[in-house]
Amino acid sequence: MASLSRKVEERLVTGLKRFQPILQSAKTRDVNEADTVFLVTDLLADLFGYDKYTQITREYAIRSTWCDLAVKIDDKPRLLIEVKAIGLDLKDPHIKQATDYAANLGMEWVALTNGANWKVYRIIFAKPIDQELVLDLDILTLSHRNPAHLDLLALLTPEGLTRTGLHDYHAQRQVMNRFSLAALLLSEPMTKIIRRELRRLSPGAQVDLEQIEETLRHEVLKREVIEGEKAEEAKKKLQRALRKQARANQKEEEEESARAVQPKEAVATTATTAPAA
Repeated sequence: MASLSRKVEERLVTGLKRFQPILQSAKTRDVNEADTVFLVTDLLADLFGYDKYTQITREYAIRSTWCDLAVKIDDKPRLLIEVKAIGLDLKDPHIKQATDYAANLGMEWVALTNGANWKVYRIIFAKPIDQELVLDLDILTLSHRNPAHLDLLALLTPEGLTRTGLHDYHAQRQVMNRFSLAALLLSEPMTKIIRRELRRLSPGAQVDLEQIEETLRHEVLKREVIEGEKAEEAKKKLQRALRKQARANQKEEEEESARAVQPKEAVATTATTAPAA
């Protein structure tokens, strides 16, 4: 989030200092899943700031089954939460059931937590339904003195869910992920910049764009970031952005040309219609 209000910051600082020893004790005692659900409910209320009686629902009904917890804002579910015992390491397969729940409701966000570790996923409404890990944090490793840590916690507050906090964070992660950066490095605009800089370093060097791309593809970048579904998705997204930018540039050039021609046409019209002396 761009900035935290004083009220939210104070709640996060106070809550973090209060709950870290509680979470550590629960982990040491290896409390069961039912007790972890109670602990997570307290975290949602006293750390993140949800109203325990109107915004947090236990055993949220979805068709013929139940999800452990749901966060509701304006009486609409915004975040489904699947809870595991605090001593259990969270694994991606654990999120599948909650993903199915969220997809049935058309919800975008779902979380998997053991109280200490929180993994937040964005639902991808494709065939088949999929999910993307957006946020992964461990409350026990956070510092109340670190503004960046507080910003991460704030993503799970009501403000983070309703003021595009998670959406903006997700968008930033998409831009900065390894697949997007690899696609950008292999794009023509970037290889042209690299060729220009190489010629500056070695004037007269014969370097073409194909050579640069081949070297990047086979000797610089890892295969895993340039092949596969995520790499293809990043490439397509970049191509769409480049086409959009090209259209915008073309439109701007056409408008500049029109503005340059307009005064001449106006002068010509004035000269034609001016009365004889």
